[in-house]
Amino acid sequence: MNLAIIFAGGSGVRMGAGIPKQFLEINGKPILIHTLQLFQDHHEIDRIYLAMSRDYIEYAQALAEDYHIDKLAAVVPGGETAQDSIYNALKKAQEENPEDSIVLIHDGVRPCVEYDVITENIESVKAYGSAITATPCYETIMVSRDGRKVDDVPLRSESYAAQAPQSFYMRDILEAHEKIRMRENRYEGMVDACTIYRALGRQPHIVAGNRGNIKVTTPEDVYMFRALLQYRENEMAFGISQPDRIASKMRRYRKRKNEP
Repeated sequence: MNLAIIFAGGSGVRMGAGIPKQFLEINGKPILIHTLQLFQDHHEIDRIYLAMSRDYIEYAQALAEDYHIDKLAAVVPGGETAQDSIYNALKKAQEENPEDSIVLIHDGVRPCVEYDVITENIESVKAYGSAITATPCYETIMVSRDGRKVDDVPLRSESYAAQAPQSFYMRDILEAHEKIRMRENRYEGMVDACTIYRALGRQPHIVAGNRGNIKVTTPEDVYMFRALLQYRENEMAFGISQPDRIASKMRRYRKRKNEP
């Protein structure tokens, strides 16, 4: 079984929209639905488990019904942190699926992961036991412990930006969660599943992500998401990308200009 574990417990504070960011409507439907449809439409995903603030569970279920997300197996209450929410969804998935199921842990406000990236996550878990979606950093990364002085500058050629999904065999990531939860500070400093996996001395495997796989967190991200949707619509409608259309138009213009 291949399971998508989606956590969507954000409050939308940084967005300043007054509602949780996952429910903002872009191109006529909520961001969360854009995300869920990626896994609904993937032929290798069998079930979806969603972790959500308890106050919005019924609303999320209604949205899933309206948009025919029939792979949604359960919506579970989120926890104090994103990792608590993921753990709750993993425990629910454990009750209903084999221990050797592959789980793809994904953020509910990352609505642009490509179909092939999901496929490659599944293949990477089968081959290496894990998959951390990531892209190379094109900008220089600086490390600063106080936000004022530069403490370190890692080599750009060795720097990657972690994205999602982050994927594992269910038994392995649950074991990692259980051990972390036994610690006094539990999830402190644990920013994602990759961090949890590495904290136990395990070596995650990188899978190449798509650069448009943004996390919609700020108003600027909303504009970027809209642009990406427009780009995809152009590709679907014309069979070519927007840059190709521009180049084609320029060639026709030059040809007309040079005609007698």
